[in-house]
Amino acid sequence: MEIVQLVNIVLSIIFFMCYAYQFVYLAVPFLKKDPPHKAETLHRYGVLIAARNEEAVIGNLVDSIKAQDYPTELVTVFVVADNCTDSTAATARHAGAVVYERQNKEQVGKGYALNFLLDHIDQDYTLDTFDGFFVFDADNLLKKDYISQMNRTFSDGYDVLTSYRNSKNYGDNWITAGYSLWFLREAEYLNHARMLLGTSCAISGTGFLFSREILRRYGGWNFYLLTEDIEFTIHSVTSGVRIGYCSGAMLFDEQPITFRQSWRQRMRWAKGYLQVFAHYGAKLLRNIFRRGAGNFACFDMLMTIMPALLLAVVCIVLNTVFAITGVYGGSEALVASLLGLGQSYLLLFFIGVVTTITQRANINTPTWKKVAYTFTFPLFMLTYIPIALCALFQRRVQWLPVEHKVNVTINDLSPSTPAAPVVSEERMASNSWTVPRRVMPADRQIISK
Repeated sequence: MEIVQLVNIVLSIIFFMCYAYQFVYLAVPFLKKDPPHKAETLHRYGVLIAARNEEAVIGNLVDSIKAQDYPTELVTVFVVADNCTDSTAATARHAGAVVYERQNKEQVGKGYALNFLLDHIDQDYTLDTFDGFFVFDADNLLKKDYISQMNRTFSDGYDVLTSYRNSKNYGDNWITAGYSLWFLREAEYLNHARMLLGTSCAISGTGFLFSREILRRYGGWNFYLLTEDIEFTIHSVTSGVRIGYCSGAMLFDEQPITFRQSWRQRMRWAKGYLQVFAHYGAKLLRNIFRRGAGNFACFDMLMTIMPALLLAVVCIVLNTVFAITGVYGGSEALVASLLGLGQSYLLLFFIGVVTTITQRANINTPTWKKVAYTFTFPLFMLTYIPIALCALFQRRVQWLPVEHKVNVTINDLSPSTPAAPVVSEERMASNSWTVPRRVMPADRQIISK
């Protein structure tokens, strides 16, 4: 019994040493203010959207981009309809996007789709036409000032920026609320805190911006692991690139509704984290002990991609082994496991409560649901433990799309947002909001084999 207690105490101490700094992060947004911006420059942007069977939502995203208060002639929307079997391409074209179609059943995933899209943009427009590129998922919606806010921070000199990730369907059920609350916490108490402290932030799936210089430096978009966003983040941090964060730029994202979809998606994430750790873990560890401003960022990212779930899995496996082998009795094993889960629940509940209270104005759901889902948030997060355990032993995890059906507009989520400006037929015909193509194959279909 003493050996068992010692093992659990050691694991608890390791966990505390790994993540004590994130409790400091919780306090930072209350103690520090955002610094003033530098002089702003209007930049020309390409918007990159990889869509697979997203006809229900892609039009709303393009509409929310067209309705931005940023000069429309400086923004061109590009969509890659990736292995689609529906009318995603036609819907995106009708909304005003430049669309390329891709069919490739071997190279599957967002990373391949983005690389394909950038290659064709370079052929038809040249990448030098644009100062930076936004990346969105097809189910996203942008607040009216999203690009203006991002441009203001981009003008401060960052080559990579991420933004505030909110949710379209927070109140659907405990699963969507679990995702949503985690992303709100990630925005305010991870990325915002990192930004205020001058360390590097982390890209989280969607809603980010990178400069043309980044593409040149990295030799294009060559991130193909299951979590290409985390791969891009870690590659940037280990390359000495500081990722910034714009707290004023808000996008809305749709979360999976069913536990089956959620399990499948988070299984991919968990496996992707393992892939990233295998590729970059040693480099992150080496950089922690090197002199320079980026060493803490490397420690932070190392903690992000690995230890928490690994420690939880190790703890559960060891306690199970101890119980089976008779190191201690079944009732003692049960008590030890319940105590561990109870402590984890209380910690996650605290994080959920702080996030809910401080971000309540941005949560689009009734007050009673905000309260109720603080109690289910820890349960959602604890389901990562069996997912991580399965990811360790499951060899083949595929990238599979999540079906999106929440057909709302940005005005539904932000009633105070002014209606989108009316675009005249003459302007639509002239396509004046985009830059000229180098090649002019009107709405051609480009197929990748």
